Amino acid sequence: MRIGLLQCDDVMEALQPQHGNYPEMFERLFTAVDPTLEFRVWRCQDGELPTDVDAVDAWLTTGSKHGVNDGDEWIEKLCGFVRELWEAGKPLVGICFGHQLIAKALGGEVVKSERGWGVGMSFNRLTQRAEWMEPWQEGLDLVVSHQDQVAKLPEGAVVLAESNFCPFYVIQVGETFLGVQGHPEFAKTYSADVMAMRQGVIPGNRLREGMASLNAPVDDHLMVRWILNFMRRALRQEHSDQR
Repeated sequence: MRIGLLQCDDVMEALQPQHGNYPEMFERLFTAVDPTLEFRVWRCQDGELPTDVDAVDAWLTTGSKHGVNDGDEWIEKLCGFVRELWEAGKPLVGICFGHQLIAKALGGEVVKSERGWGVGMSFNRLTQRAEWMEPWQEGLDLVVSHQDQVAKLPEGAVVLAESNFCPFYVIQVGETFLGVQGHPEFAKTYSADVMAMRQGVIPGNRLREGMASLNAPVDDHLMVRWILNFMRRALRQEHSDQR
């Protein structure tokens, strides 16, 4: 399977020597689960957007320090491309910023949450069991780093995972779009380094909680298996519809 990575930010330069940039993080994690995957990267934050929805089999959108409501030209163009993917029935999975981008592009609403920063590990309960959620478990715990949250779902969206902190943690729209607020690609060591870099920006009590939470196990490989299952199921559906 060929995956198009819509890159929406760069890892902070000081952290790249140890952790790599976002494309390296995604490729490292996803190929650990399936070594046959191929990735192609578009640097959307630099204005480099795809011109062909069929350039790859499935699409994946990274997180970003930018917000979907910032009004930047590249974000608005990327919203347009997301709508093109939706109309064409192409599989798209959005991570954090990408999750919020899906919601906004399809008519939902994203706001800066009154709950403040989400950092460290997030602990979520599954509200529904989709058939691509194999192997199954009742919880989904991933690293997070965000202030914005989806506040209003787009039409037809279904919530699959939630927490008291983030009610719309995983959403599915139709058979082809999936949004995940957490970061399966973030190692816990990277999360700790990012929090250390943001001392003075994130409240101290939230940082302490976030650091302490990193002792918990993370479901990064499970989430990748689910994402790949979702993409392949969507592709089978697309091919079936074309017959």
